[in-house]
Amino acid sequence: MSDAAHAGPVIVWFRRDLRLMDNPALHAAAESGRPVIPLHVLDETPAVRAPGAAALWWLDKSLRALATDLEARGSRLILRRGEAAAIVADLAESTGAGSVLWNRLYDGGAIARDTALKSALKARGVAAESFNAGLLSEPWMLKTKTGEPYKVFTPHLKALRGSIGDVTLHRAPDRLAPPSHWPVSDNLDGWALHPTRPDWSGGFDDWTPGEAGAHARLHTFLDDELADYSRARDAPGSEGSSRLSAHLHWGEIGPRQVWRAAEAAVHRHPHLQSAADKFLAELAWREFNHQILFHHPDLATANYKPAFDRFPWSEGRKGLAAWKRGQTGYPMVDAGMRQLWTTGFMHNRVRMIAASFLIKHLLIDWRIGERWFWDTLVDADEANNPANWQWVAGSGADASPFFRIFSPMGQGERFDADGAYVRRWVPELARLDARYIHAPWTAPDAALAEAGVALGETYPRPIVDHPVARERALEAFKHLRI
Repeated sequence: MSDAAHAGPVIVWFRRDLRLMDNPALHAAAESGRPVIPLHVLDETPAVRAPGAAALWWLDKSLRALATDLEARGSRLILRRGEAAAIVADLAESTGAGSVLWNRLYDGGAIARDTALKSALKARGVAAESFNAGLLSEPWMLKTKTGEPYKVFTPHLKALRGSIGDVTLHRAPDRLAPPSHWPVSDNLDGWALHPTRPDWSGGFDDWTPGEAGAHARLHTFLDDELADYSRARDAPGSEGSSRLSAHLHWGEIGPRQVWRAAEAAVHRHPHLQSAADKFLAELAWREFNHQILFHHPDLATANYKPAFDRFPWSEGRKGLAAWKRGQTGYPMVDAGMRQLWTTGFMHNRVRMIAASFLIKHLLIDWRIGERWFWDTLVDADEANNPANWQWVAGSGADASPFFRIFSPMGQGERFDADGAYVRRWVPELARLDARYIHAPWTAPDAALAEAGVALGETYPRPIVDHPVARERALEAFKHLRI
């Protein structure tokens, strides 16, 4: 830190790094020996994308956990709401802070905000420094031989693996020196991040936001689930995914911690190497998406491939409403959409099926689906959410081609052969024979009657015919002339 850093307290501006371990900004503040003022701002800067409702539910619980952890170290979490740059600058002035530290974010709105804030603070004689806590590699670091950012995942993965080296993690501070006077803080309850009237979060009980919950989830996954990951990650009827995505998004655990823990698990149990490689590739996909976002800050609103600007999207309001409610008549799609609404989460395989259905069966713009996921996913992420939607649409980087159109029935038969996933989330089909559960309209009348299914009454008939929708999508794709 510069000499200015020693003139007063150090403000640590927590954003999506809601943890004490391996938090470079917090570590630097603690090492300075100065009083530390932890701060979180519910940012209302217009250019910064506001979290969706499900993500705010998570943030409420994560902030409570962080506040408790800080209190155990003689500190407290100061909460403010409004445009973050002005709030941080005003707090630095009112507390006489000599330094403001934070960990970097990589979406365009946050970068512009933070760059302007750094300049404003330094103009006032306040040191401002940022660190990398959220990625394994800064998004500008890895480049092709021609000096360009990677546009294809596999070579990016290879370069990332070669760049990591030894991972050094910072311990959580044992104690943080308090300031002589604590600044005024908002009351978290006053932010009303937890839904009421109605409280739609009753199905979110399986989640444990916060740093302790993140570490518990990681160790449960590595100890009990990693061995079967290669198979179970594609089986929505089992809990085969790591379920770390929301913890990573809010920075309750960092990717360096996850990477190192996975390598340690392999060191103890070498037979886990193949499964760990699969898992770490998913972590690397997150890195790839953040690199894409950094170089394409309009990723959530503009096609990565401009050719898709010519695509003839349909309004399809009735189809969109049925998709959101899980009433399309395609059980795998409906199961996923109902899991999403109930739990704030959807299995990754089913995310692809549901997204493909909206884009290719209904010809609805991927941006509309991206916004729905943004509001309903607890792990909605500025990079992953739009990048994955564009991947399904075929408009993104290293994307699945548009003409790869998932059959909801075929996907169900392959990845949910016994119908366990559908039976859980579409209970009106729970008694239907597995032979028909992914295409109930093909079941004989006797099988439907025995299962208590009345198509069009207890469960909808398909809102589109799969072969017709597929041909319509392929015809629309011809307009792009790719």
